[in-house]
Amino acid sequence: MKVLTEKKYINSNGNRIKLLVLKPDMPEQVKKKPGVLWIHGGGYITGMAEMVYMSRSIRLVRKYGVTVVSPAYRLSRQAPYPAALIDCYHALLYVKKHAEELGIRQDQIMVGGESAGGGLAAALCMYAKDKNTVNIAYQMPLYPMLDNEDTETSRDNHAPVWNTRRNHYGWKQYLKGISGEKVSAYAAPARRMDYSGLPPAYTFVGTVEPFYAETKTYIRKLQEAGVEAEIDIYPGMFHAFDMLLPFLPVSRKAAERFEKHFEYAMEHYFSL
Repeated sequence: MKVLTEKKYINSNGNRIKLLVLKPDMPEQVKKKPGVLWIHGGGYITGMAEMVYMSRSIRLVRKYGVTVVSPAYRLSRQAPYPAALIDCYHALLYVKKHAEELGIRQDQIMVGGESAGGGLAAALCMYAKDKNTVNIAYQMPLYPMLDNEDTETSRDNHAPVWNTRRNHYGWKQYLKGISGEKVSAYAAPARRMDYSGLPPAYTFVGTVEPFYAETKTYIRKLQEAGVEAEIDIYPGMFHAFDMLLPFLPVSRKAAERFEKHFEYAMEHYFSL
């Protein structure tokens, strides 16, 4: 299925933010489908909305006919936390307000992203729940950047693509002087204490990357709070392996598993 892209611009606390809206090239959608706010990665310091074209979400448009919205949120070099979260939140509000014209079911607004985008997706679920503004049906934070403090796998990590040095730099730029107890769960979702009532979740992660431990912990805490949450673990895989080496059998497997979980979410997860 061919994908059509539109550019939209929204106001985020006085800042003009671009959204890429990806829709299936269909004369008329027979029925409304889920809508996915997909947030790009880049350690909060780099990246762009156009990364959506190499993300897992592009297949959701082509294969399932859903609408995907990718926000060009402000990076930490432009503005540190909470700028990125606020921009993504306003993008989420846009999706809810314009669900009818986007062909999106109001009860199936989902969020996802890779790396820092996964961290923002998790934070957004917490933020929207606490503000009681958008009921998110499902979250897909893939190998998410959740914890500003070292874990057993982000400490002394020298893996390809993302490692301890880059992780420290990314968090330093994003938090810009905020530390200790002043770090909110909206900045680093691992700081969250109460996971109850958050949306069902799916993720996958490799064992050699820095975010392995924090991703497992996030899913475990969701499960302990009674939230349906699942994780696939890929031994020996590094950060963003599925995007960087999509031709590998393990990357194909990760993509297939992701889509199977999305199919399940389409059939079973709806917000109240």
